[in-house]
Amino acid sequence: MVKLSKNVDNLTHPSFMMNFNQKHAIITGGSSGIGKATAKLLAASGANITIIARSLEKLETAKAEIEAVKLQSEQRVFTQVVDVSDRIKVEIAMENAVQEMGVPDILMTSAGISIPGYFKDVPIEIFEQTMAINYFGSLYAVRAVLPYMEPQKKGNIVLISSGAGLIGIYGYTPYCPSKFALRGLAESLRGELKPLGIQVTIVYPPDTDTPQLEAENRTKPPETKRITETAKMWQPEDIAQEILNGIKNNSFAIAPGIEMTLLSRLHSLLAPGLNLYFDRIVTQTRTKR
Repeated sequence: MVKLSKNVDNLTHPSFMMNFNQKHAIITGGSSGIGKATAKLLAASGANITIIARSLEKLETAKAEIEAVKLQSEQRVFTQVVDVSDRIKVEIAMENAVQEMGVPDILMTSAGISIPGYFKDVPIEIFEQTMAINYFGSLYAVRAVLPYMEPQKKGNIVLISSGAGLIGIYGYTPYCPSKFALRGLAESLRGELKPLGIQVTIVYPPDTDTPQLEAENRTKPPETKRITETAKMWQPEDIAQEILNGIKNNSFAIAPGIEMTLLSRLHSLLAPGLNLYFDRIVTQTRTKR
């Protein structure tokens, strides 16, 4: 597989050109990280883009970056300031996107937060907020888009979960359940939407060099840092490439890298051994204090 460089010129290389010309993609969390990287790759492949996020400033910056790599001058980028945990605002945003840009061919829910910490120390409001944004924010977007996709009998719904949606990780008690919930939603929806011509995809990214990960590192317990630092760090552009390859191939699960691939396929078998390994790291970390 060809690796995608951070150089935006490589976004227009023929090896990345896929059949997304004139498609409309809506991406929540599209102002940074994996969402922005995917939006740029789609734009470089000819797609029209709607990005949704909470910060107007970040949206405007992302819009400029996306427009800079468009394949054709007539492509459009539409932005909306929305907190995805607000159902009514999400519904309005999807209606606005359809009116402005047409029925979406792709919905990708990439908006999310992660605030690690010791279970007993994390305020209950963080658990509620994490589930509201990571799970319900995705659910609201899917529910709002389906009435537009269904009459066309086509579309792709891409839910961004995490490797932490496959196995529980020390210090991630607010985050892991929200990503596990997305896996359950995707697995339930897959069979229901398939007869309607709508493809459901669930993505399990490993640790990726994004602003979210940078924020996580500020509150990670030392035990969590030891566990997570053993994994390879990915770039958002590489995850975006994996996502587009998966959409093109109608993949249900996208698990970048050998570690995520094995975990996604064999998590029930691997979990006991991984838990023993995690426990050993926690014990070693506490002994060194």
